[in-house]
Amino acid sequence: MKLIVGLGNPGAEYTDTRHNLGYRVVDRLAERWQIAMSRQRFSAWVGDGSIGGRHVILLKPTAFMNRSGEAVAAASRFYKLALSDLLVISDDLALPVGRIRLRAGGSAGGHKGLADVTDRLGTQAFARLRVGIGQAQDDAVDYVLSPFEANEAPIAQRAEARAADATQTWVAQGIEMAMTKHNNPTETPETSQSSADSTRGPRSPGAKPPRRPPCAPRPSVNRASGGGTDH
Repeated sequence: MKLIVGLGNPGAEYTDTRHNLGYRVVDRLAERWQIAMSRQRFSAWVGDGSIGGRHVILLKPTAFMNRSGEAVAAASRFYKLALSDLLVISDDLALPVGRIRLRAGGSAGGHKGLADVTDRLGTQAFARLRVGIGQAQDDAVDYVLSPFEANEAPIAQRAEARAADATQTWVAQGIEMAMTKHNNPTETPETSQSSADSTRGPRSPGAKPPRRPPCAPRPSVNRASGGGTDH
């Protein structure tokens, strides 16, 4: 059995934000493999099914980002999973939009969701798949809680699809093969032909950053490690 976790913030106002890429990759996998994300357990939305004939559990914590680890730890204990059977998917400020990166372990890199998972599990030795959202120019919290710009959105959607492909490779062939196949440089707004002549325009209607989740005081940002928020 494999446990695949997508990190994000619950609530409709956060659905299209950069910080919810982990949720959206899991939703994409659920749609591809017809896995219903209809059960609530472990303080999470849970789906039970198969990917390529292999048994998987899809999980989206329903707590806010900086408390994601509670659901991950509870599900891991319940299913008695080895750490090698866990993959956590998150957004990443340190990667450009369109880039994905798999790692077999390592630090949270300033991401408070990954940090909480690490704290709850008591180890960094679990696979993680990061999907780039680009560097914040000003306020990192407002940035991660905003939607992608018009020229970035289609690139981010294709990155979601590649992240789902990478997850499927991880399920079928393990982390080393998934890293070999999927950690190559990928499309970014700067290299995309469709956005080569575009300039950064205003956000689409309704794209104002949503209110910050009421889970913590205004966070500090670890800019040395690529940024990160409490949300």
